[in-house]
Amino acid sequence: MMGPVAEQVLLLENMGTSVLVGPDQLPSVHRLLVEAAGVLEMEAPDVYVRQNPVPNAYTLAIAGRKPFIVVHTALLELLTPAEVQAVLAHELGHLKCDHGVWLTAANVLALGTVSLLPVVSSAVEEGLLRWLRAAELTCDRAALLVSQDSRVVISVLMKLAGGSAALAGELNVDAFLRQARSYDEATASPVGWYLRNAQTRALSHPLPVLRAREIDRWSQSQQYQALVAANLPRSGSGSGGSSNGGSGAAPSNAGGSGNASFHVK
Repeated sequence: MMGPVAEQVLLLENMGTSVLVGPDQLPSVHRLLVEAAGVLEMEAPDVYVRQNPVPNAYTLAIAGRKPFIVVHTALLELLTPAEVQAVLAHELGHLKCDHGVWLTAANVLALGTVSLLPVVSSAVEEGLLRWLRAAELTCDRAALLVSQDSRVVISVLMKLAGGSAALAGELNVDAFLRQARSYDEATASPVGWYLRNAQTRALSHPLPVLRAREIDRWSQSQQYQALVAANLPRSGSGSGGSSNGGSGAAPSNAGGSGNASFHVK
């Protein structure tokens, strides 16, 4: 009931206070968006860039209404172009998977725009957050399908966990993955398992180290390898297209190398 009203409020707020990305407005970001949408075989939604010192991006959509993505300026300053594209692909994943209504409800709760209580019980809210954490892992996979480089996606998670533009050259993806394995070991005991669940129960996103571990594992899975192989350009096709019409191949490297949220919502 509250979602459409909250979405309209946020849409008008972003239209009035943010910059709408397009071919002639922040064209480098628009190009990354269009490439990512092409890989995922979907229409590119509107993207607004909003002045905010907290690195973040989020998607708002209600079924049957026009969705949009919001990206904070701090995120663009922190990440490389390829990493920005991974974030955009993550947000597109929410739309591709039709997370619409529930994603907006969760983001309304997280942003504090509308209070859903006492309409929503604590049990329902906890279930919604559990679903959202699972949805975030799904959309991390969408980011990997676009970037086709697990280190790019993991680098985003690492930077949003504890990076800065000044320290970017000193960050190490392999060390962050070792940290993720150390976290697994530290929570392997019954007490550690309980503390881990207590730590994550109220979160809208899985912990960054757990997301990094999961995307690293999936990048090495047969499922991921089969998806990539099925969409590689066919040799000798003459058109350079891919086996599914050309939209599944890896995007060109126009973006260069290459967080609540990513800490993305």
